[in-house]
Amino acid sequence: MNRTTPRRVRVRAPELVGKGGWLNTGDRRYTLSDLRGRIVILDFWTFCCINCLHVLDELRELEAKHADTVVVIGVHSPKFVHEAEHQAVVDAVERYGVEHPVLDDPELATWKQYAVRAWPTLVVIDPEGYVVAQHAGEGHVHAIDRLVTELEAEHAEKGTLRRGDGPYVAPEPEPTALRFPGKALVLPSGTFLVSDTTRHQLVELAADGESVVRRIGSGTRGFTDGPADSAAFSEPQGLALLADGSVVVADTVNHALRRLDLTTGEVTTLAGTGRQWWQGSPTSGPARETDLSSPWDVALFGGRVWIAMAGVHQLWAYDPGEATVSVAAGTTNEGLVDGPGAQAWFAQPSGLAATDDRLWLADSETSALRWVDPDGSVHTAIGTGLFDFGHRDGPADQALLQHPLGVTALPDGSVAVSDTYNHALRRYDPATGEVTTLATDLREPSDAVLVGDDLVVVESARHRLTRLRLPEEAVRVEAVAHRTRRAATEVAAGKLRLDVVFQAPSGQKLDTRYGPSTRLLVSSTPPELLLSGDGADSALSRVLELNPAVTEGVLHVSAMAASCDDDAANEYPACHVHQQDWGVPVRLTGDGVDRLALVLAGMDE
Repeated sequence: MNRTTPRRVRVRAPELVGKGGWLNTGDRRYTLSDLRGRIVILDFWTFCCINCLHVLDELRELEAKHADTVVVIGVHSPKFVHEAEHQAVVDAVERYGVEHPVLDDPELATWKQYAVRAWPTLVVIDPEGYVVAQHAGEGHVHAIDRLVTELEAEHAEKGTLRRGDGPYVAPEPEPTALRFPGKALVLPSGTFLVSDTTRHQLVELAADGESVVRRIGSGTRGFTDGPADSAAFSEPQGLALLADGSVVVADTVNHALRRLDLTTGEVTTLAGTGRQWWQGSPTSGPARETDLSSPWDVALFGGRVWIAMAGVHQLWAYDPGEATVSVAAGTTNEGLVDGPGAQAWFAQPSGLAATDDRLWLADSETSALRWVDPDGSVHTAIGTGLFDFGHRDGPADQALLQHPLGVTALPDGSVAVSDTYNHALRRYDPATGEVTTLATDLREPSDAVLVGDDLVVVESARHRLTRLRLPEEAVRVEAVAHRTRRAATEVAAGKLRLDVVFQAPSGQKLDTRYGPSTRLLVSSTPPELLLSGDGADSALSRVLELNPAVTEGVLHVSAMAASCDDDAANEYPACHVHQQDWGVPVRLTGDGVDRLALVLAGMDE
């Protein structure tokens, strides 16, 4: 039998290089030649990125289905300075349950060799060592699954496919009471409820913050309601006390809100379907019938439960009386834009704290502290955007944070910020506009709660709660400032052709049943960088005009394409949305390129 081999663009795959070395391999280092005969999927990720975490979850089923032919390798490529620390990568691999080899590439060497421009990016390498596909963003695993199936058949026939066990070696588990806890809540009894994120449980600790009173959840990843010993969560995070005395839980990877009855330990589902929200899904409706996307924290504000919807860069709200959910602020565009809630941009909101007149939020990817007024308008106290971060105290308009995950309202009207990647607790005083440091040497603090005159901090990477007395004076810290580590792309001033490459997966076609199936949104920082070409349109290519008076900046590109099964006999074809946001640093030079290609799916030919 002669099989027709599909025509594919093939490029020899560059070698895998990373100064940090390999994780999850039993200390063995691998080269691509060691993996010849296997289908290799490179997952370029960084652990701050919610879209990268979504892809980790998407890959689990594919890895199980093709366990004897596919080797997934995570190439950790840091955005923040903290993410270049090897121990931080080791922690993240355990924290998020990564069960495949990971190459730690702190200097972005392999990222540059593969010309990657976005987190996350998936690259498929065939058994002969050639790159055959590249996909940016999330939602591509269905297409990669189809491609893998084709490659298995093709290379089995050629005799170039090698089956067998993969190189993954599981690390030894650590016997700690908590494992990468996320958020904490002081209960009316004086005990603490902690989301034990990596173990998929909630843990009640005694007032000493150490002794375990009880555990809620089976400890196995899942989405099951029921009694405390059989209910199942998936990487739970935020916690808030409801008016009826129960607790609402942000069950992050289940894309759901759960309810814990503190008396009985019974767990039920308040909101979410277990499916991830995608563009085009309903943005309001009955809570149990509406998809959510990685809810990271919750807080009661104005009679509703506000949700830090990290997965889509929005704030949503759950109405307990009506049992409905709806978008409260944000457009799904990633960035830092203030104004009316419907026009504001967020970047992975991850921490909430409510007072009578403000909802404070830690907007992690912009390293920002922001707030929402009762009328829904959004403001920024600290932070400038996606690419500037550091540890700098002083006036708020000059202060810097690094990927904060938690925020705590203090009795004097000031706010404590769990400045996660700076390993610090910071303080912002709205009365003076000053930012100070309360404590340092906290390992990835992700939340803090007030107990009397003390702050009890969730030290996530030390797997514990740490009690601190609120200091009378600030800690003196030498100021540092950073920018995102990626090198700028040198482009020519004047006209620049932007091409977003999208090739529908094998067996699919663009979905044009209800109008255009693609969308491209372009903006820039600073706005003056673009003389023309910004805004939204359906075409995936356009000509931008860059201002020669602006020597450098960032192009923000958001692309979406919808594809469906190409089978006329199928009355209900399966359809998929492919989406990615890029922030491309550019520098205008005399000999820069006049075309910028961003691969959404396929290969740039």
